[in-house]
Amino acid sequence: MSHISFSSLKMWNECPYKFKLSYIDYIKKFKGNVYTAFGSAMHEVCEKVLIGEWKESDVSRKFQESFATIYKELEKNIKENTDTKLLKDMFAQGTDLAPLPIPALKEFFGKFEIISSEENLFEPIVEFEKDDYDFKGFIDLVIQTPDGKYHIIDWKTCSWGWDFKRKTEPMTTYQLTLYKYYFCQKHDIDPKNVETYFALLKRTAKKDQVEIFRVTSGPKKINNALKLLKKALYNIHSQNFIKNRLSCSNCEYFKTPHCR
Repeated sequence: MSHISFSSLKMWNECPYKFKLSYIDYIKKFKGNVYTAFGSAMHEVCEKVLIGEWKESDVSRKFQESFATIYKELEKNIKENTDTKLLKDMFAQGTDLAPLPIPALKEFFGKFEIISSEENLFEPIVEFEKDDYDFKGFIDLVIQTPDGKYHIIDWKTCSWGWDFKRKTEPMTTYQLTLYKYYFCQKHDIDPKNVETYFALLKRTAKKDQVEIFRVTSGPKKINNALKLLKKALYNIHSQNFIKNRLSCSNCEYFKTPHCR
């Protein structure tokens, strides 16, 4: 492989052997589900409105159309049937939620300029000298406020929200840390001028359905994230794919011919 993404790094950290099955052997088990379809549709709404392709007044209808299209395509690739009530509930929840992210963004940041939406990162990992690897990623949104600061924002759909542990868990927040590092490398920007945020889009919350919170990504955290990245690349390059038996119970390969 010539590149690594945050999602593949996260899988390697969970279980190197699972990473091998998915990214080296290309045995793809997980095709998606109703929750990933919901997230994809909500991401599309945010992106298309921000770039001016869709009007804010149309977002509920556009969400419904996008969710229906994505889920219909997904149904061709998955065996299990989704609970009909859950599907109807998610259509209703998404219809209510779709108009809220952009006003929440404006309320949180005030005046801002959109720098990019769905920005592609494909940057060389210069810290790893044994082979040529690139870091691949897509930044949901980058804006700039009048003080000159850049703000990297990642949309996350969820049910009721995240607790403090989830908000501060390293493998969750390293996504933004690495996005910041390689965004700065791509554009030659001082990391001191870049801040990072998650924006939670909550399906079932009764209030505060959009929660935007800052994630710190200072030099120490960047160094820790790069350490993990280099450790993963060293083992991938050396073809060291040890099974993590502690993660077996939630693995789609567990007790299959691929992993016993």
